[in-house]
Amino acid sequence: MDNPAVASPSAGFRRHSLLILLRFLLVAAAGFGLSLLLLQLLLARRLERAQIAQLGQEVAFNLRLGELALERLPPSAVARLTGLPLRVGPRPLPTGDRRLYRQAGRLRLELCERLNSCPAVVPAGLEARGVWVELLSPLEPVWLFTALPPASRWPPDPLVLSLALVSGGGLAGLAFLWLEVQRPLAQLEQALGRVGREAQLPPLAQRGTGAVRRLTLRFNAMVQRLERSERERATMLAGIAHDLKSPITRLRLRLSFAPLSEQERDRSEADLDALERITSQFLLFAGGADAETPVRLPLDQLLAELSAAFDPAVLELDLEPLERVVQPTALARAVGNLIDNALSHGVPPLRLVLRAAASDAAAHAAVDAARDDPETFCIELWDRGAGIPPERWEQALMPFQRLDEARGGQGHCGLGLAIAARVAAMHGGALYCRRGDGPQGGGFAVGLRGRSIHSDPVTPGPLARHSSVRPSADHGA
Repeated sequence: MDNPAVASPSAGFRRHSLLILLRFLLVAAAGFGLSLLLLQLLLARRLERAQIAQLGQEVAFNLRLGELALERLPPSAVARLTGLPLRVGPRPLPTGDRRLYRQAGRLRLELCERLNSCPAVVPAGLEARGVWVELLSPLEPVWLFTALPPASRWPPDPLVLSLALVSGGGLAGLAFLWLEVQRPLAQLEQALGRVGREAQLPPLAQRGTGAVRRLTLRFNAMVQRLERSERERATMLAGIAHDLKSPITRLRLRLSFAPLSEQERDRSEADLDALERITSQFLLFAGGADAETPVRLPLDQLLAELSAAFDPAVLELDLEPLERVVQPTALARAVGNLIDNALSHGVPPLRLVLRAAASDAAAHAAVDAARDDPETFCIELWDRGAGIPPERWEQALMPFQRLDEARGGQGHCGLGLAIAARVAAMHGGALYCRRGDGPQGGGFAVGLRGRSIHSDPVTPGPLARHSSVRPSADHGA
C-alpha cells in the first residue's frame, strides 16, 4: 500500500511539471506569433525583392525566346508552339494596386540589367494579377503576360515560418529559464544571505522546476534544523547558567561562616565573582536580551550612568547628546564588556566616545545605506594599548574564543566581544576597530555602530565579516 506522505509530494511534483509544460507551450505559441509578425514586417519586402529577382531571370529568358521566334513566325504560332501568353495590339491600360506597381517597377529594373534594352512593363490587375512586358516585334506590338505573387501574406513564406519557429522556441526557452530557474534561484540566494542574520526565517515558497523545488525543500529543512539546533544550544546554555546560580549562592553562604584567613577568603570571593560573571555572560549570550523592549532614551545619559562607577582619571567621557531607540540593558552590557576588556587587556586611560556617525569615514563606508541615516549612532572605546595582530580579529569576535589562554581563570569565557557584536547586530550595525587616530593621538579603539531599532534596519552581515576596517590590533574577548 502506498504511503500517502510519500505519494502526495510526488503527485504534487507531477502536477507542477504539467503546469510548467502547459506554461511553456503557451509562451512558445505567443513567441511564435510575435516572431512571425515581426519577421513578416521586417523580411516581407526583402523576400519580395528576392522573388522578383528570380522571376526576372525567367522573364528575360522568355523574352529572348519569344523575340527569336517572332522573327520567323507570327505571334499566334509562337504562342501555340512555346506556350507563352502573348497579346498583340496597342499598349494595355495600366491597372492594379500600389504593390503591383512597385513589383512592376522592380521587374523592369531586373530586365534592364539582364537585357540589352529596357522593355515596357505595364501592370495588369483585371484579368489576372501580373504584368504585361513588351517584346521587340518587327511588325506589330506584342506583349508577354507574366504572373506575379499574390498580395496576400498568408500562408507565410517557408523561410519566415522556419525563422519564426526557431525564434518562438528561443523566446520560450529564455522565458522558461527566467521564470522557472533564474528567479527562484535568485530568491533562494537572497534567503541564503539571511541565514544566520535573522532569528527566524519564514519557509521559502517552492517555485520553479522540479530540481529547484527540491533544492528549496531541502533549504527549508536545513533552516529548520539550524533553528532547532540554535534553540537547543540556547536552552542548554541558559539551563547550565541558571542551574549554577544556586550552588554559587550556597557556596557564598558557606564561605561567610567558614574559618578562613582573610587572604583565602578574598581568593574564594574572587573565584565566586568570576563564576557569577561567567554565568551572566552565558545567560546573555543564550538570548536573554532578545525579548527586551526597545525604548527611546538619551544615549549620552545611559553611557554616563554606566561609567559613573569608574574613576574619571581612568575613563574619560566624550559624549554627544543623542536620542535613539535601543535596548538599554543589552546595549549597556555590550559597552560594559568593551570597558571590561579594555581595563583587563588595554592600557589606560580609556576614552568613551559617542557620535551620531563614525568619525572615520572608512569605519562606516561598508554600510552606505546608513551613512546619512539620522537614526545611526557610534560608540567607540579608546585606550593606549597596541592590541593584537589583525589576522586574529575574526577569532576575537567568535564565541568562546580566548585570545589569551592565561586569563581563563579570571571570569573570562570568550564571550565579551561576541556578545557586543550580537548586540550591535540587533541594532542593525556591527563592531569595527580603529588604531592610531584616536582623539588624543595613537591608541586603539573598538567601536559599536548601530541605529534605532524602530526604523528600517540595515541587514547585518556575519559578525566577523562586518568589520569595515581591517584592524591591526584588538582587545581580547
